[in-house]
Amino acid sequence: MIRVKICGVTDEAAGQAAAEAGADAIGLVFAPSRRRVSREQARRIAAALPPFVTKVGVFVNAPLAEVRALADAVRLDAVQLHGDETAEECAAVAALGVTVIKAVRVAGPLDVSALRALPVAAVLLDTYHRDRRGGTGEPFDRRWATPLAAVKPVILSGGLTPETVAAAIAAVRPFGVDVSSGVETDGRKDPAKMRAFVAAARAVGVGGARR
Repeated sequence: MIRVKICGVTDEAAGQAAAEAGADAIGLVFAPSRRRVSREQARRIAAALPPFVTKVGVFVNAPLAEVRALADAVRLDAVQLHGDETAEECAAVAALGVTVIKAVRVAGPLDVSALRALPVAAVLLDTYHRDRRGGTGEPFDRRWATPLAAVKPVILSGGLTPETVAAAIAAVRPFGVDVSSGVETDGRKDPAKMRAFVAAARAVGVGGARR
């Protein structure tokens, strides 16, 4: 079954709505962003979640000590590295005992060999933007993701919406999908859009995903 992560959750109500919609994971952004949350906000959101919803902390080029402190304080299950982190830095975060996801901003064909060798549980593919690390709402050419998805768990992001997620899953057959702006209305998470997104992803994901 396709996994669904709703990223950029900023309050308890949005986290609960994401869980009720059927999301497997929620993303808490600790990097500069309009969706950034403080340690205390993240702890409140995490505490309000039901069991078995994965809590993913999103970091951009953060010092290991900062990642460790927030992972411990919030009890993160996974860490998403969305900056220029090296393979060695990914391994150091994994040694903290959390699942590591490495985000890659896609602007063209991928180096499949290098990405496959990364010491991470999955690679998240997002759209390249010169000034922004994520949440742009812009898609990339899905053909660039397919070769990597055949050999490594891929989490597909970038411009996904309830209307486009099914076609993207069918084209790439990823491990999971990630959405933020695509389930927002006026900059806030929309419960109806989250429900529609999860339903659309699951409808194709049962038979369309490799893993």
